[in-house]
Amino acid sequence: MFKYWPNKQSLKLNNAVIELFYKTKIKIKNNLSNKTKFYLYTDMMNHLHKQQLFLIILKELEKLILDIIELNITPKNIKQLKYRILYDFVYTVSKQFTITFQTKYRNYLIGKLNFNHSRHLKLKSEYIKIIELEDYMHIENLLIYLTFGCSYIGNKTFLFNKLYTPQKHVQILFENFIIQVGNCVIHNLTKNFSCLSDMIYFLKLNTICNSSYLSTRSIALFFNNLNWQNYIYIYLYQPKLIYSAYYQVLIFTLKGIENKYIYTSRLSDLKKLSNIQMFFLFVLELKDLCIPKIEKFLITVIKYITYTFINLFSNFFILIIKAILFSVQKL
Repeated sequence: MFKYWPNKQSLKLNNAVIELFYKTKIKIKNNLSNKTKFYLYTDMMNHLHKQQLFLIILKELEKLILDIIELNITPKNIKQLKYRILYDFVYTVSKQFTITFQTKYRNYLIGKLNFNHSRHLKLKSEYIKIIELEDYMHIENLLIYLTFGCSYIGNKTFLFNKLYTPQKHVQILFENFIIQVGNCVIHNLTKNFSCLSDMIYFLKLNTICNSSYLSTRSIALFFNNLNWQNYIYIYLYQPKLIYSAYYQVLIFTLKGIENKYIYTSRLSDLKKLSNIQMFFLFVLELKDLCIPKIEKFLITVIKYITYTFINLFSNFFILIIKAILFSVQKL
């Protein structure tokens, strides 16, 4: 049976949210390996720490929803404060996750997190730019779905009528948010170290890494690959996704974490693209427009050349045979 998400605050909405949390908690206890074709910041973590991080996110998200209801925050407030809400949420999760570590570096990391948070400092990196252009992980829509129902969502935000929002759609946004926050937490924690050697020592001291990332070289290579991936994504893939009105999401499956694509209006994101991103988008669109025509032209030219060559060769061969026959007749 096709189920729709509740339209307004009600017992039905409460039950739908409880069921969503319950199902996601079960999924988190299953396979969490990366089945996408790209790197995730959580890839280096072993199953135990990855599961621990996602469960902390789930617990803190539950608290956030209760706070929104108790403080009478409106959908308009959520829209206005979505960046601040996400920023505070990532900070809270990062702090809770850091508390579980060994004493050494724990106080250092908490101090760094508190320092950045008190001054509202944001770690500038390509990954953070990606998050900004992904509408802050759709936290606005997700929180409205979970606290007010789908009637408060924008009319043209998604492809379907907002009053008939599939439960599966909310589940996708929910799971994507948990995974993306997990990536953001690991990104923020690792960026707080002044040098690579300290970060690697911290990771090994707390046995955070899985068996694929035990050596210094493998960890360093992992972060180098992530940095390159972020640059390629933000300048090549992300502008094209925005232009195509698609949004990439990460979800939990029986096989592990997989990526899917959903349609969403991205006109506001399109306006945020930098000149460099617009240039690369123009180049990509030009490539998609011109290359098929060039290929078609080259194929046609090759066909004509091949046809001409075969005809010339055939005529030349016939002339030789005729010449031979003529010579034989004379003899």
